[in-house]
Amino acid sequence: MELVEVRARTLELAEQAALEEMGLKDRDLVEWEVLQEPTRGFLGVGRQDAIVRAKRRPAKRRRSRGGRGAKGSVARSAKGKTGREQGSRPKRQKEARPAAGRGSEGRSVKRAPAGRGQPPRKNASSSPVEQAEVAKSFMVGLLGAVDMEGEVETRLDDDLVTVEIKGEETEVLVGPRGSGIEALHTIAKSVIKRKTEGGARLRVDIAGYGTRRREALAIYATGLIEQVASEGGELMLEPMNAADRKVIHDTVAKHDNVNSFSEGEAPQRYVVIEYVAEDPDEE
Repeated sequence: MELVEVRARTLELAEQAALEEMGLKDRDLVEWEVLQEPTRGFLGVGRQDAIVRAKRRPAKRRRSRGGRGAKGSVARSAKGKTGREQGSRPKRQKEARPAAGRGSEGRSVKRAPAGRGQPPRKNASSSPVEQAEVAKSFMVGLLGAVDMEGEVETRLDDDLVTVEIKGEETEVLVGPRGSGIEALHTIAKSVIKRKTEGGARLRVDIAGYGTRRREALAIYATGLIEQVASEGGELMLEPMNAADRKVIHDTVAKHDNVNSFSEGEAPQRYVVIEYVAEDPDEE
């Protein structure tokens, strides 16, 4: 039974991404469990994503078992028939073979998820270069599907695949507070996972939104650093993803008398900014 966990900015986006990953369109075919409710944070910084767990309902398997029940009902009704009607059993046996050949239907049902799993084995590759090609192909196809003018560029920083979508028309894909980017990031990672071996470290930026967000985070962190430097003590920020935490750490590293470190487990991992007193070397 297929089970996935998806993280996105909103519950709706998380459910949509889960359906995409499971290859389904009807949300009623899935059992949903909300592991984490989304929160906005302060000015969009330090927000908390929604996390949902989706499990395919076993409805199809119950219907296939119903085939056995149908077969059993035929057998029971045959016992109550007259001899003339029982004489037509060969006909029923011929009709029962496809039902017994339900295995052929069962194989077709089982072949669907197996088919989704086969391509990765044939084209298996954990190379970031191939993962970048898959990500670019997906984004280019997406722009073409919505008839949108734009340019897709990829670059590699060690094993980190960065995908940048440029163009004035593409700004609409950013979504409120970057929710569109979050959704595309989730779906693109799912596509990469299906077509290559293993997952990928992926960063998606659209119309320069990521750059602007990093600049906003640096300004936000500077204000917090000044507060800690003047008041002392420490300040705990709201949970952030790894990319946002790195911006905070890099900004703190540029200032004296302050230090930063991360605590907690993802997705609840957060940054703490603390005051560090100078060593008294006077005398």
